[in-house]
Amino acid sequence: MSTPDDLPLLQIGTPSSTGRPAGGGCGDACGCGGGAEDGAYDLDPLTCGLDPDLAALLVDAGLDPVQVEDIAHMAVEEDLDQGVDVTTVATVPENAVATGDFTARQAGTVAGLRIAEAVLSIVCTDEFEVERHVEDGDRVEPGQKLLSVTTRTRDLLTGERSALNLLGRLSGIATATRAWADVLEGTKAKVRDTRKTTPGLRALEKFAVRCGGGVNHRMSLSDAALIKDNHVVAAGGVAEAFRAVRREFPGVPIEVEVDRLDQIPPILDEGADLILLDNFTPEETKEAVELVAGRAVLESSGRLSLENARAYAETGVDYLAVGALTHSSPVLDIGLDLRESEERSADSRESDDRSTDLRESEEQSANLRESEERTAQAASGAAAREERA
Repeated sequence: MSTPDDLPLLQIGTPSSTGRPAGGGCGDACGCGGGAEDGAYDLDPLTCGLDPDLAALLVDAGLDPVQVEDIAHMAVEEDLDQGVDVTTVATVPENAVATGDFTARQAGTVAGLRIAEAVLSIVCTDEFEVERHVEDGDRVEPGQKLLSVTTRTRDLLTGERSALNLLGRLSGIATATRAWADVLEGTKAKVRDTRKTTPGLRALEKFAVRCGGGVNHRMSLSDAALIKDNHVVAAGGVAEAFRAVRREFPGVPIEVEVDRLDQIPPILDEGADLILLDNFTPEETKEAVELVAGRAVLESSGRLSLENARAYAETGVDYLAVGALTHSSPVLDIGLDLRESEERSADSRESDDRSTDLRESEEQSANLRESEERTAQAASGAAAREERA
């Protein structure tokens, strides 16, 4: 039986009960126009408008290139609002070409480089060359180049903010996750996310968690069952809720939330796959680990922080659930810097040389005038002394 963190980010081409891909794929609003028809759909995830090589890289990362393309279109269309980039159109010649470097402004872990490429590729309709300096999951330092793009300057500047918004957001999540993963290093515990994600960006944000060294909880409500307090109330008890899920969906992993130690034995007797320890102290967590003795996977939730994460991990718990990874991580500061063209750089150097020569000439003239004034003053003083004598 698969646990939620074993599942792919998007189950590409897997039909759901509705006959559409379970994890996304072509829909009515898809840019490639390949929506489902009479329950049929294209099983090839690469049939989208992105470059095939880029699409293949996204698939390798567990992402659906069609969904990434849709998100890219949405981000750019939101920024243009059916118009044009008035500042760029007014200030940049139509045929100008430039190279821009996506550069880290602060240290962190990068995630979303191929997604940023996807955004730029739908804006940059003509020449488009990419040089990749790092990979998703790499730690980076301030000033380090991440990605260089050569294309029409207008297109690059138009897509800049949309690409940076996604790249900075995902890299911020990866950076925060890496901090937790570092704290847990040497224990068996792993940090994992929740469904507290930005609507429409869940797969991308959970991908960023993976880049930071974390693992994923369930991708959707259909991947696994998580019986919480409201389900218990609705079903008339924990055991009743568990049996109902097992009866209705016999192959689905079931996780049950508990907030007291005495709730654990009945759940174990029912055959729970995972137990969520809600707001347990480290001491209570250790007792739960000893009580379960490997018969179920244990996950801690609530009261968690970077400061106490190690104490929880050392109890022997399997996972630490941290919703803040996706709902509260600060954006990693990444910028785009245009390189000066060689012609402009040469003109700039020539201008600087002329300025230096002019400055030196002005300084020499000023020194000469000052010397002449001192000579004249000395001569005047000598004449005055002679006259008095």
